[in-house]
Amino acid sequence: MFEVLPHLDPDPILGLSAAFSEDKNNAKIDLGVGVYKDEKGNTPILSSVAQAQHILLERETSKTYITPQGNQGYINNMLALLLGEQSPVMMADRVAAVQAPGGCGALRILSELLVRCNKGARVFVSDPTWANHIPLIGSAGLKLETYPYFDKAMAGINFDAMMEKLSEAGKGDVVLLHGCCHNPTGADLTNAQWDAVLTLAQEKGFLPFLDVAYLGFGDGLEEDAYGVRLLAENLPEVIIAASCSKNFGLYRERVGLAAIITDSSKVKKIAQGQIQSVARGIYSMPPSYGGALVDIILSDTALKQDWVSEVNSMRNRMHSLRTMLVEKLEENGAQKDFSFLNTQKGMFSFLCITPEQVRQVRAQHSVYFVDSSRVNIAGINKNNVDTLAKALVSVL
Repeated sequence: MFEVLPHLDPDPILGLSAAFSEDKNNAKIDLGVGVYKDEKGNTPILSSVAQAQHILLERETSKTYITPQGNQGYINNMLALLLGEQSPVMMADRVAAVQAPGGCGALRILSELLVRCNKGARVFVSDPTWANHIPLIGSAGLKLETYPYFDKAMAGINFDAMMEKLSEAGKGDVVLLHGCCHNPTGADLTNAQWDAVLTLAQEKGFLPFLDVAYLGFGDGLEEDAYGVRLLAENLPEVIIAASCSKNFGLYRERVGLAAIITDSSKVKKIAQGQIQSVARGIYSMPPSYGGALVDIILSDTALKQDWVSEVNSMRNRMHSLRTMLVEKLEENGAQKDFSFLNTQKGMFSFLCITPEQVRQVRAQHSVYFVDSSRVNIAGINKNNVDTLAKALVSVL
């Protein structure tokens, strides 16, 4: 039976990881895989998470299933984090939500729900977007279209072209937007641009689909939620996929949230049943561990403050790494102006160099990142930044 299966090329990022592991160069640098790394190159367990683990170990008395929608405390705390403690849509009982197995699980659950609503729905995704958006959403059966987003020539967002394309979307269409810290470019919409997107959504009637994977890594937890809250509070319907992998460091625990903002509490009850039905058909019952940890952290004032401080530290470190890289590139005589890196946010940046230059720096200097020139800023540290800067300058 299986002999009929065609050969598939390895995932570009996973393939890079394998090549990096096999590289014998002691000075090799991994800027590919999207995980936060500290100054020593490790991905640590956050202190707040470690404390929550001890609490959970003492508190948990059973391994039976949790409720079909997931840990309700986790759901409520995450919605408050995303939408605000005094969110009008929450107070109006307009939000249906389930705990999902990671941000990927949330994206797929919501995509399957969209198919139930409108099999012919078009989903507009940014060019470029996170590579896994395409299979997660497209494999559900939805039609995909792209809208212009990042222009490498100007090293920034081509907002006029983006809005011109999105003006073609209408009622029944869906527009996927990165809530903050755009992956892969690191280029985020300004508050004024979010305001313009809201106006267009109100005029055209399309449904915003917000992917929020890096809350707190851009400008701050409250600041990064601007677009999410703006659309949620001013539109009748919005859907949100959120992840706790990055800002809680819970990568392997797969903790996410799929949320639907409806136009009434009556529709919310229907949507809640439908989204739980979708989840039931994919994985039956939700995992507990990671969601329970997040619930413990966000429910405890002291632990939450510890977590906020840790998120702030990670964000500030990544900001400083951008500055350090730009300075080292200048010191090493880069003819290209890389100052745009300081305006980008989150874990990722586009270096705006060619695929040929990316492959050259990999072959000659053992610096690993994908051909699009997306780099994981958190993979940089004081010990490798000089090597990285010299390697990049050598291929410019």
